[in-house]
Amino acid sequence: MYRSRIDVTIDNHIARLTLSRPEKHNALDLDMFLAIDEARKSLAAEPGLRAVVMSGAGVDVCSGLDVKSMMSNRKAMRKLLWKWLPWRSNLAQAVSTGWRELPVPVIAAVHGRCWGGGLQIALGADFRILHPEACLSVMEGKWGLIPDMGGTLALRELVPRDQAAWLAMSAEPFDAQRALDLGLATALSERPEDTSMEWAMKLSDRSPDALAALKKLYRKSWHGSAGAALARESLYQVRILAGKNQRIAVERQRGSNTAYRPPRRW
Repeated sequence: MYRSRIDVTIDNHIARLTLSRPEKHNALDLDMFLAIDEARKSLAAEPGLRAVVMSGAGVDVCSGLDVKSMMSNRKAMRKLLWKWLPWRSNLAQAVSTGWRELPVPVIAAVHGRCWGGGLQIALGADFRILHPEACLSVMEGKWGLIPDMGGTLALRELVPRDQAAWLAMSAEPFDAQRALDLGLATALSERPEDTSMEWAMKLSDRSPDALAALKKLYRKSWHGSAGAALARESLYQVRILAGKNQRIAVERQRGSNTAYRPPRRW
């Protein structure tokens, strides 16, 4: 049912997730939220997964929340915002924060409009490749709301507080070059989907244990004490050295075609 909102394919251990509601500019209704969350959980259980590339069909990657659909349906809003524990992600937040938990690189290919909830989802990725003519906005303020889909976690890591506050308070659209200058974009490309796939394939040549450990190390250590960061470096390195993929990485550098083992759980 929910997969009608997205397309998911896996080829050579790289998943491609495409928002597939182009007639509505991939606006986020409840079924779209559920589809993304279902796909994320399915990919988390996929053996041998090496990377995920997210994109959108049509002229815009995601124009944001389907305001008419969501605001007129109180039951849908309750399902979107309800949570057991205040510090855990609800459905609205999980479509962004969940990608941070996935132990493989996640790359968002952005073209056209990436507004509101669309930007929040892209902020959950590890890398964002933007078309030079892409248009971004923390759009929630336009509707008298605050951004509440978990993108705050990435914003505090990527941009100064005053810049993040201006983007959210003004709700003004901004272009790809400004996104790059602010640190919200990793790179610009005339072919963001192709470039994202090239990056994913390049990373798939690296040890999945090292990639998973790096993702967790940087996510947990970018803020906090220096001592905790140093302790994690040492602990994770010992775990990597105790596994087989580090030795396989050395063999591959010497010309072997040995396949990596499934990554360890981090």
